Amino acid sequence: MKFEHIKNDINTQARTGKISTDHGEILTPVFMPVGTCGTVKGVFHRDLNNEVEAQIILGNTYHLYLRPGLATIAEAGGLHKFVSWSKPVLTDSGGYQVFSLAANRKLSSEGCTFRSHIDGSKHFFSPENVIDTQRIIGADIVMAFDECPPGTSDYKYAEKSLTLTQQWLERCIARFDCTESPYKHLQSLFPIVQGCVYSELRRRAAEHAASLNREGYAIGGLSVGEPAEVMYEMIEVVNEILPRDKPRYLMGVGTPVNILEGIARGVDMFDCVMPTRNGRNGMLFTSQGIVNIRNAKWANDFSAIDPEGKAFVDSTYSKAYLRHLFMAGEMLGAEIASLHNLAFYCNLTSEARKRINEGSFGQWKTEMVKKLGERL
Repeated sequence: MKFEHIKNDINTQARTGKISTDHGEILTPVFMPVGTCGTVKGVFHRDLNNEVEAQIILGNTYHLYLRPGLATIAEAGGLHKFVSWSKPVLTDSGGYQVFSLAANRKLSSEGCTFRSHIDGSKHFFSPENVIDTQRIIGADIVMAFDECPPGTSDYKYAEKSLTLTQQWLERCIARFDCTESPYKHLQSLFPIVQGCVYSELRRRAAEHAASLNREGYAIGGLSVGEPAEVMYEMIEVVNEILPRDKPRYLMGVGTPVNILEGIARGVDMFDCVMPTRNGRNGMLFTSQGIVNIRNAKWANDFSAIDPEGKAFVDSTYSKAYLRHLFMAGEMLGAEIASLHNLAFYCNLTSEARKRINEGSFGQWKTEMVKKLGERL
């Protein structure tokens, strides 16, 4: 994987770049739709390409390991072929799912024993077999195995957790560097910088990760319960240390405002389930602000879903019709809302790239943050 640094914003830390992989190029900043189980929920790949204009999608190691299982993915020739997606794929390591299964897992220096959320069966993840799993899945960019501590963790727990994550990281790298992809494309491994909400730990984690000289770096363990301003502070701390000639990936974040603030602080890559999860519940992120389409005020509003939207659904359907679909429990409502939200997110990062390259990002970002925080 190669990263070409293209342009810096003059007033912020925002920048544009280009990541080159064997499955294509990715222009940054970029939003990556989440395809947890090999699908971005409710959206055809045709529409991910043509309407959302997604450059890369995510798969989740934990979920794909459980279903359909590694044997099926390997027999298909890797995740790209299994799901019929020709562009780049990134997989997370399953560390966040381990975090979310706190009641059903046990951590040790060797790895993590956990029970499946599907059938209760017992499984074990280690740094080595998580790398092996991601090799078989075949993602272009894979993540190191980590523990994601809650945002409310005290310093003692956060430090202990970071020590474990750093030990696991070194084992992940050792395993990755002595193995190869079973397919014909190259793969890259990103360390994950943890450290909770403690600047000292974040610096320690960033310095350790940077010293390992990988092709890119992820920032994990944010947007897990801490205030947004603390998250922004941690991003600034980490990005002061991480190499400027490598891409930086902020994991699992977040709202459109979070993404713009992350871009302003030098983040290149983002993912979040919010566009599809909130879309399925009737929340739309629009150019005018946030819309809860279930509200009665939209019942007879025949204006377009988003007059400035880029996807075909934005001008084809009205707010009144979309509200009707949700109130009637029609699955088309969730599909329309998900497609709109994904296209909005990807267009937001596309516009950010344009503004950075033109030199107008700072003013545009200030205006957009104010607008996007409003509830209509």
